[in-house]
Amino acid sequence: MRIDAHQHFWQIARGDYDWMTDEVAMIRRDVLPAELAPALQRHRIDATVVVQAAATVSETEFLIDLAQKAHFIKGVVGWVDLDDPAAPQTLDRLRTNSVFKGVRPMLQDIADTDWILRPRIRANLEELAARGLRLDALVTPRHLPALHDIARALPELPIVIDHCAKPVIKGGVDAGDDWRDGVEALAQEPNVFCKVSGLANECGPGWNATRLRPVVAHVLKHFGAERVMWGSDWPVLDLAGSYDAWHAVAEDLFTPLSDAARSAVWGGTAARFYGLEA
Repeated sequence: MRIDAHQHFWQIARGDYDWMTDEVAMIRRDVLPAELAPALQRHRIDATVVVQAAATVSETEFLIDLAQKAHFIKGVVGWVDLDDPAAPQTLDRLRTNSVFKGVRPMLQDIADTDWILRPRIRANLEELAARGLRLDALVTPRHLPALHDIARALPELPIVIDHCAKPVIKGGVDAGDDWRDGVEALAQEPNVFCKVSGLANECGPGWNATRLRPVVAHVLKHFGAERVMWGSDWPVLDLAGSYDAWHAVAEDLFTPLSDAARSAVWGGTAARFYGLEA
């Protein structure tokens, strides 16, 4: 399978997308599977992983329901309150549907950089791992040391870093040693993977393969293609470009890879990490 390992759907009337301010007015509308289907067909994408966009369990249930209707959605990464003692019971209820693959706490929006290290959070991450579920890490460079601590402490927990940890590359500036060192350190942990996604938005106007190549090359060098997966981050992507443009740039960025490595990045890694069925 060729897999888009990171995309979103939402329905505005549901009322829990607090981040949708006027700054993202362009994408503040209903986004449902029928709109994405033509792009998937154009680029021979067989399956997707849809990722939460609201910090509510009800949105996760909404995504699971969509997956029952859209055959290409093979995985749902939802949200559960990891600071709730009842989180294990919520996980058990959600995972009765096999399309539910893991959770994504919105770490980038939490003021406490070390939130993930709190005892109750760690305990619930242990419960996540015990159920064969995964953690999507929505982080920025400031979170990398704490995430590394968790990865080492919980080697049985599969972790994937979303959007290459959002390197600060606006306007094509250098990503910096803090980001490079943090990524390299995390790559030493075999349970940690990385998504090449979201980079067009991080770079901003003028993004292209040349500007993004140093970031992608660093990720591939340290993780290897067997722990790297491609994602569109659509429709957030539309704030910076288009599905077609990002797919074309990704093709360019992955051209130097062997056939086997390209196959991994374009689907094999995501299928293995999320346990996706054909």
